[in-house]
Amino acid sequence: MYANIQKFLEKFISKKNIFKYGFNFSPMYRRTTGRICEISDDLHCIKIRIKLSYKNSNYVGSIFGGSMLSATDPIFMIQLFNILGSSYIVWDKAAAIRFKKPARESCFVNFEFTKAEINKIKKDVEANNEIDLIKNIKITNENETIIFAEVSKTIYVADKKFYKEKIKSKKLKLKI
Repeated sequence: MYANIQKFLEKFISKKNIFKYGFNFSPMYRRTTGRICEISDDLHCIKIRIKLSYKNSNYVGSIFGGSMLSATDPIFMIQLFNILGSSYIVWDKAAAIRFKKPARESCFVNFEFTKAEINKIKKDVEANNEIDLIKNIKITNENETIIFAEVSKTIYVADKKFYKEKIKSKKLKLKI
């Protein structure tokens, strides 16, 4: 559904603005209390803010860990899907979070892909049909001097044709 809405909106609005406002107004993402505050034109750099509020503070007054994880969860997958294009399949596969310090102020996270990383992903998928990509990020204060948590995301990336054949063969095996 969201992909179809995006395709329609791309006729009128830049991909950058669709990404930013789509996330920020999406009911699912709004519940995380995360907001995209900066995004590059090519979608390679995204910065989010997780503001401490009554909606996400825990028993001791810091940001609830689940709010931090859920605010970071969908960004890499959708970011990478939009960068690579429709000839690739991109799925979130795993996430792990390590808390370092209670967050009693707004948190910030930078999600970045370099052009070299994107080229390597494309070459690795071309060579192996599918890969697991691990990206690590830090949840910090605004000037990145305090680290509240570290998140590790595993992202599955595959050639779309290969993925469709893989799914088709799994369905055939299940019928037998």
